[in-house]
Amino acid sequence: MPELSWAEQAEASEPPEAQRADDHGVDVGARLLKLRKGRRLTLQDMSALTGVSASAFSKIERNELSPTISTMQRIAQGLDVELVTLLSSEETGSAAGFPGRRSISRAGSGSKHATGTCNNVLLCADLKNKRATPILTTVTARSPDEYAAWAKSEAEIFVMVLEGTLVVHSRLYEPLELNKGDSVYYDATTEHTWTSKGETNAVVLWVLVDL
Repeated sequence: MPELSWAEQAEASEPPEAQRADDHGVDVGARLLKLRKGRRLTLQDMSALTGVSASAFSKIERNELSPTISTMQRIAQGLDVELVTLLSSEETGSAAGFPGRRSISRAGSGSKHATGTCNNVLLCADLKNKRATPILTTVTARSPDEYAAWAKSEAEIFVMVLEGTLVVHSRLYEPLELNKGDSVYYDATTEHTWTSKGETNAVVLWVLVDL
């Protein structure tokens, strides 16, 4: 029997009912709409706070546009909330400053957020008020042209490739190919994006660190 991939292990470890419940992840649009209305902000207000255009924000609220993790990070920073607060299925989490606090993510668990270019699973999403957000991502994009916009956020990123070949595209550097076991740490304030090379989707474990 061939060895299961990281992605296959995650799916295989979930009971069928858990897979069905998490297939679509969190309703990000509804969550953002509720947050905006609760703060009595207009779409133009949200654009000014987050740098995301009012038209794009409206499409995200209506679930006509699936935002990337980077876009969600910009929204979270603009609204002064945590990224996991917007993307996690958990409504509550561990309080900040609790000595010895920790969070455990079992294989196949996590808060899912899929876009047209990547399938993301936020790990340890129940732990709030943390500067670093670990994410397991399967990169389905094969060309930077598949992205509506390149990612950019006030953060630093560490990436390690678990499977396949990842190509990191940057406005500063030539495309960087990373194979299984390779890793990179970079400043995310410069526009960047990821693609997979070859027939196999790259699977990466990465950490988004707020500045």
